[in-house]
Amino acid sequence: MPTARHGGSARSVERVLSEGADGPAQKSENPGIALELLVHGVGGATPEKMLDDPRTVRVTGDDTAAVFRRADDAEAETSPGEHRSGPVPEAYVWSNLTSGNSARALWLLLLPFMVVNLAHWMRPSARGRDRTVRLYGLLVRLAGLTLTVLLVAAACEVALDLTAWQCAGTRACAERHSWLGFLSPTEGGWWSLPGRRLALAALVPAALTGLLWYLSRRTWSAYESRQPISRSAEPDEDTSRTALGRPGFWYGRRLVARLRAAHTAAGLLTVAAAVGTSAARFDRRPGGPALLDTLSWLLAGALLAGAAAVVWVVCRRGRSENHLDQELDEHLVRRLPLAALVLLALSMVYAGWERPGWVSQGRLPGDTTFGGIALLQGLLVIVLAVVAHLLYRTHPEPRAAMHGLGGPAVAMLACALGGVMSGGLSQRVADWLDGTRASVPGPPVLLTWQSSVIPPLLVVLLLLCGLLGRRTWLLRRAELATVRTDRPGDPEDPTRTRRIANTLAMATLTDRAPLLVAVVSTTTLLLGAGALVGAMASDKVPSEATEATHPFLHGAAETAQALGSWLIGLGFILFVTWGRRAYKDASARRTIGILWDVGTFWPRAAHPFAPPCYAERAVPDLTWRMATWTDATGGRLVISGHSQGSVLAAAAAWQLTPAVRKRVALLTYGSPLERLYGRWFPAHFGPAALSSLHHDVDCWRNLYRLTDPIGGPVRLPGDCGPEVDHDALKDPLAYGRTDTHPLPAPILGHSDYQADPAFAEERERLLARLRPELPGPRRKGEAQGESGKSSA
Repeated sequence: MPTARHGGSARSVERVLSEGADGPAQKSENPGIALELLVHGVGGATPEKMLDDPRTVRVTGDDTAAVFRRADDAEAETSPGEHRSGPVPEAYVWSNLTSGNSARALWLLLLPFMVVNLAHWMRPSARGRDRTVRLYGLLVRLAGLTLTVLLVAAACEVALDLTAWQCAGTRACAERHSWLGFLSPTEGGWWSLPGRRLALAALVPAALTGLLWYLSRRTWSAYESRQPISRSAEPDEDTSRTALGRPGFWYGRRLVARLRAAHTAAGLLTVAAAVGTSAARFDRRPGGPALLDTLSWLLAGALLAGAAAVVWVVCRRGRSENHLDQELDEHLVRRLPLAALVLLALSMVYAGWERPGWVSQGRLPGDTTFGGIALLQGLLVIVLAVVAHLLYRTHPEPRAAMHGLGGPAVAMLACALGGVMSGGLSQRVADWLDGTRASVPGPPVLLTWQSSVIPPLLVVLLLLCGLLGRRTWLLRRAELATVRTDRPGDPEDPTRTRRIANTLAMATLTDRAPLLVAVVSTTTLLLGAGALVGAMASDKVPSEATEATHPFLHGAAETAQALGSWLIGLGFILFVTWGRRAYKDASARRTIGILWDVGTFWPRAAHPFAPPCYAERAVPDLTWRMATWTDATGGRLVISGHSQGSVLAAAAAWQLTPAVRKRVALLTYGSPLERLYGRWFPAHFGPAALSSLHHDVDCWRNLYRLTDPIGGPVRLPGDCGPEVDHDALKDPLAYGRTDTHPLPAPILGHSDYQADPAFAEERERLLARLRPELPGPRRKGEAQGESGKSSA
């Protein structure tokens, strides 16, 4: 049933909240009213399912993200006596932030940008090393800049080199593609000159850069422009343990605008360089026209000055989180893309000048470009690893992924993704234009060599998957005995025992992710270095000489290159097919939305063209809702988060003022707070940060299952751990048929935590702790924790 729009009820709720937010707090006559704010996880959920009622009311919000209630609870604040038996449930639905319309399918093109942005937030925690932390962020931003240049250069390779220079300049290739006829020198048209062909083809990568700028600015208006609740850090707040509690953390407008200007300018300058350097190489030959030679050097100087300005803007400063930074940078930064566009226009005019005797032969100088980018990316990743290691040594955390090297490893994967996308695009366009006729030289040698590393990388992956599969199988055998021991008295059911043991064993694969990333990133770095060396050697040593001296190595290299080219082509086709299917199919689009749910939680700090951060809308939404509701009603509130919703709930709790936090309890279940975020993002969700969250909110309880592949315990140190973590929930609830479960109980894993009786019990205990007139029962060690907080 579609969601109802209960206009009168919604307006009454908004009236109560607005009175509490804009004027003196209007306290309810019954201070015992309680609210449970439900936040769903990845993949989304409907309000009808979350509230278990087909009739729901949108209380506040819009079609993108909103808060819903049951229709019967819409006016709960005006009649609190009717709801004393339990809390009023509300559902915050945010799934449309990531998996709403079909345009989300285009975000697949931004995958490398998203991955490098994750590397920024994966730095180890280190207090007192501010300069080293800033250096870490600077290196990641530079790696992100190289990705922009790489992908725009790949577009230039396809449009300028393969299409306009090689195919259109070759009679046989141009005749097979009639749409290139007006560019062919045999036609003798105005566009047949090499420089004019390049100038016309430059519109394609320039349009791609413009599209990236447009998407970044459009998503900025939907996400970064939404201001969080205005507040300043209070004297009794301690935000040193995590930056997520700072007032300006979820408002990255200024940095995204600055990086967007720099990356847009970098893309346009890359296109200008691709157009201008080709003509300049001809003009600088001995005996060339002096005027054009002078213009080429002037243009090169302007391009170098523009590149220096771009690097200066990227290096200038990082995020400002201690306050809401609502200012924008000076006109020099904001007009940088316009200056780059002017240089591009001048380069196109310069290249289009008529030059007698200039014909298109061979390739454009793309080998040097792609080789330099690959070398720079490798050096940046290595230096980033050194900096991350220094930070980790300052404050080592045993459970941090890869001993603090998760950020450099992920940055390496982002560079590899960019290389695969650029190589795959070039290879497929070259095959489409020329096929197997070999009438044109084809893409740069480095891109061909990069394709040769795909087969050995797949072999390493297969060996690693075999090792992980064997470990999982051994663990499954061990779990078989455990399942039998934990179910005494129940009749033996071998099939059910195997299913439970298999689920328990498979749930541990999540903890092997650091090993997988470490092996893949290290192998990629080594193979990429080998491809770079091989490409350089092939330029210096003729292929015939290599074949004569080392026939086996030459044959193996050619086989790897052919197989890798085929695999890259297959991957590119699958990539395009998946994006096209997601554009038309809502279920496939939701699958992609799950990917963005995990990857775009963090603000865009390293790359402005990454998919937008949905938390910059969701966290302020939750913060505003909790602050205004508690201020308007004086009631108690439990924010109840499942899976990724628990991360949003924790981030929103950090943003509350200490006075509001004392009226808010936190209930998390199936939560990746420590298992994923604590390990991969130790600076923001490490033990110190989660311990501060435990002390900041009035009370917190976490539920998990051993069969859950995503959620897990929070593992706070000392006596805080048992206070927060409930014992692992039983799953399934019954092994065989019982009076309570006459039908076989399902293995729930990551879903349906509300079905466990412990869920309602823990929620009631949290509400009892929040009750002002009746202190709740204290758990073991809680008194010491409270006294410790008082003394602190």
